[in-house]
Amino acid sequence: MTEQTLTEPIDKRQELSRGFSRYQSILVALLALVQFTIIIDFMIMSPLGAIIMPALNISAAQFGVAVSAYAFSAGISGILAAGFADQFDRKRLLLFFYVGFTLGTALCAIAPNYHVLLLGRIVTGLFGGVIGSVVLAIVTDLFALQLRGRVMGFVQTAFAASQVLAFQPVFFSPTIGTGTSRLAHWSACRSPGWPPCCF
Repeated sequence: MTEQTLTEPIDKRQELSRGFSRYQSILVALLALVQFTIIIDFMIMSPLGAIIMPALNISAAQFGVAVSAYAFSAGISGILAAGFADQFDRKRLLLFFYVGFTLGTALCAIAPNYHVLLLGRIVTGLFGGVIGSVVLAIVTDLFALQLRGRVMGFVQTAFAASQVLAFQPVFFSPTIGTGTSRLAHWSACRSPGWPPCCF
C-alpha cells in the first residue's frame, strides 16, 4: 500500500453512494455463501451429538475429539498455507480448498464408523481452515479501500447467520437445520448439498 493510498481522503461520496455493481453484488453474495457454509459445517456438529453418538456407537470423549479435530487441523493448515498462499491465484486457491472441503464433508456424511468420521473432520478442517483467509484476501484484492468495510460486513454477516441456523432450529423447528436429521438421517446435515435440504 502506497503513501498516496494511505493519505487519500475516504469521503468519495459519489463512489460510496453508487453501491455495488451487478458483478460486485454477485461476488459478495458468493463470498458470503462460502463463508456461511464453512462456519455452519463446523457449528452443525455439536448439536448433532445426541444423534451421532448412538448412531455410530461412540462415547462423548470420542465425539469431543471429532469436534475438536476440525479446529486443530484448521489451525495447522492455516500456518502451513501462510508460506505459499500468495504464490497462487486467489480464485484457483479458493476452488482447490473448497473442493477439498466438500470432499471432507462428503466423507463425514457417509462415515460408517468413528474412524471415518474423524478422518472426514480432519480433511474438512485442513481445507476449510484456509478458506476464510482466502475470502478476505479476495475482498482486499478486488474492492477499493472505500468499499472494503462494507464488503467485509456482508461477508461476516454470514458468520453470524450460520451460528443461528446451526443451533436455533433444533429448538424451534423440526424441519430446519439439525431437525432434518430427525426426519431422515443425521448424515443429511453433513452432506455437501445439505443447505437446500434443510429448508
